[in-house]
Amino acid sequence: MSRINTNVTSLIAQRVLQRNNNQVNTSLERLSTGLKINRGSDNPAGLIASENLRAEKVGITQAIDNAQRASLLIGTAEGGLSEVSSLLTEIQGLTNQAANTGGLSTEEIAANQLQVDSILNTINRLAQSTSFEGKKLLNGNYDYTTTTPTNATNVRVNAARIPDGGTVAVAATVTTSAQTAHVGKVGAAADNVTVEIAGNDGSEQLTFATGTAVADMITAINSVTTATGVSASLSGADLRVDSKTFGANEFVSVKVISGTWATVGGTDGKDTGVNAVVNVNGAAATVDGLNVTFRNSNLDVEFTLADHANVAASFTISSGGATFALGSKVTENDKAAIGIASVSTATLGDSIGYLSTLGTGGANALTGTNLVKAQRIIDKAIKQVSQLRGRLGAFQKFTIGSTVNSLGVALENASAAESAIRDTDFAQETAQLTRSQILSQAATTVLAQANATPQNALALLRG
Repeated sequence: MSRINTNVTSLIAQRVLQRNNNQVNTSLERLSTGLKINRGSDNPAGLIASENLRAEKVGITQAIDNAQRASLLIGTAEGGLSEVSSLLTEIQGLTNQAANTGGLSTEEIAANQLQVDSILNTINRLAQSTSFEGKKLLNGNYDYTTTTPTNATNVRVNAARIPDGGTVAVAATVTTSAQTAHVGKVGAAADNVTVEIAGNDGSEQLTFATGTAVADMITAINSVTTATGVSASLSGADLRVDSKTFGANEFVSVKVISGTWATVGGTDGKDTGVNAVVNVNGAAATVDGLNVTFRNSNLDVEFTLADHANVAASFTISSGGATFALGSKVTENDKAAIGIASVSTATLGDSIGYLSTLGTGGANALTGTNLVKAQRIIDKAIKQVSQLRGRLGAFQKFTIGSTVNSLGVALENASAAESAIRDTDFAQETAQLTRSQILSQAATTVLAQANATPQNALALLRG
């Protein structure tokens, strides 16, 4: 080389040395931070993917926390319901004992009534005191609020996913009317006949002398309605025997023991009722008589049609329920909701009667004469509490438990993906550091030689 103003060889050596030093610095930074992406320039596309995965990890972690909090709340509510269920079984035993009037004194029945009053007070206290972080769970605080229903009673909303700031409309269309089970007798008078009248509640044998008027037969049949579950009425000139309620589970049987009874309707003197056919929001619902149950991913409701005819029933769910965010993002599909109805004595039961009526002075107190009705109310209350416990248990085990399991797997996969993109591979990076250090040392040696090369021009000057 015969030029000294521009040492191209030195410039090349400097550039290579700078590059090698940069690689050494990058490796040292990655090894010290544990990250191979420390700034956007390290890997722009990788940084975008990594930040998205980080946000998803935070969302998943919070969703797991939300689910665990929901499980604790549901567990607290179920614990209170367990005690209410035990108290209801105590009332069941006391009511059954009070019905044994032939073997109990008035004082003993009164003592049973005192126990029932105490139990009812305890149930109300549990309904008001069972709480989680200050929020009461069993007093209807987490029940749904609906508009006044049209052609429907006993409305119970078990779950509904209500959009933010919106409502959920429930519209039921009856396409086929419900029917009672019914058979009849042609003719206005009896002809020395003995028949066995049977229904869902039992059977009774009745005898009618020749010439017994149809009104007297109706009176006789209706006098045993409590025992049989059927009632009689006049249909034109004929006698008609119906089940007390509607539905395919109801039946009426009139079996002729002796004499003449010209039966009309049914098959061999027996007939079953018919369930209504109902569509809720355009989809088929499950119906037992007039009791409608509808469930899908967004809605779980129960109600009783107020009329067996082909009428439309409707109501709107405006608010309420316990809503939990169980997804990594806040979306309608990632919400889970469940209603927790009140279990106070004023709400356990239905239009037949409520549990509060079993208290002293109530229409169905043990000291009264309506113990059969009291038993039905207790049965209904036990069923309501057990169904609520079952729904809460299913929600806790499957909706929450399965979600936590799924979120755990999602968190593992997101963490693994984010780590593969962003975390330093120490084995690879230490090898890269060693290579870069050797190249840097070599470039330094070459640069020293390149800087010494222009001195060769001095030989020409000395000549």
